[in-house]
Amino acid sequence: MITDWKNFLENAGAEFDEHGVAHYGNLRRELSVALTGNVFADLSHYGLISVHGEDAADFLLSQFTNDLRDVDEAHSQFSGYCNAKGRLLATFRIFRRGDSYYLGLPAEMVESLISKLRLYVLRSKVNLEEASDTFVHLGVSGESAAADLEKAFGALPENIHEVVQNDDGLVIRVPGVRPGYEVFTTVELATSLWDALNVHNAPVGADAWQLLDIEAGIPMIYPETREAFVPQMVNLQLVDGVSFRKGCYPGQEIVARMQYLGKLKRRMYRGHISSDNRPRPGDEIFPAENATQSAGTVVSAAPFPDGGYTLLAVLQIASAESGHPLHVGTSDGPALELEHLPYPFQDGE
Repeated sequence: MITDWKNFLENAGAEFDEHGVAHYGNLRRELSVALTGNVFADLSHYGLISVHGEDAADFLLSQFTNDLRDVDEAHSQFSGYCNAKGRLLATFRIFRRGDSYYLGLPAEMVESLISKLRLYVLRSKVNLEEASDTFVHLGVSGESAAADLEKAFGALPENIHEVVQNDDGLVIRVPGVRPGYEVFTTVELATSLWDALNVHNAPVGADAWQLLDIEAGIPMIYPETREAFVPQMVNLQLVDGVSFRKGCYPGQEIVARMQYLGKLKRRMYRGHISSDNRPRPGDEIFPAENATQSAGTVVSAAPFPDGGYTLLAVLQIASAESGHPLHVGTSDGPALELEHLPYPFQDGE
């Protein structure tokens, strides 16, 4: 994190953990306001990779699940990177500024993704660099917060994935039940934005922002779930993260076969558990009647304001739709109560 920005957040009352800003003194209140009101957050728990060079566009087009030709200074996209077996190594948002592409993903995934991509650069004129301190990264959610952001920054993008840029940075419209934006800017503008937003909106920590991502059904891959899922298992095609029109990329044949010829047996659901123990990415989910046969895997989780945790999990469709109890961690662990996602499953899945 940029030192001047961290000092500013500390003076604003931020309490930090190993990932970034944990909260501002009252986590439960922050979680509640995030789901019902207007909030803004430091997103330094996400890292950034910059990709530039004469061959950068062609190189990235050949590697990712989405069509990079749709990314320009006015359009971002969600995408994934698979191994040769079609299993996701990472998911991320891509945007462009100047001659560089930027990939935003959990900070703990940055180093491994750079290392993996560098293996395939070969003779291409491509540079990959860790760029997390290039910008201050903020999140803004809620209609009132969006209005205050517009007053302070200028015009905002209207549609999901669209981008508005100026000399001080850029704003991306991101999926969410309420209007949501991610801002990449300088320390100077970030401090003035923070002060403007702090009048009528609440600052929140990383858990509150992750709660919003889970509510929106956005799948993020973490070290514990690397190579665990094909894109359709985490609904990547349902959040505009896969193009079935573009050319080859690692695992493309498997992903396409699953879409057109296969029958999907697992997909991602949202759920809630009543527990004091936080589920971790990669934790297994079991049916009550079988302690040895896993029925699914936790993708991500965040605390819920009324207690317990809300989560995204990849589940066997048959198990999820059977009506039989499912439990997190063990067959007698916390019961998983399934909830609706904000987007429909596709017909035939």
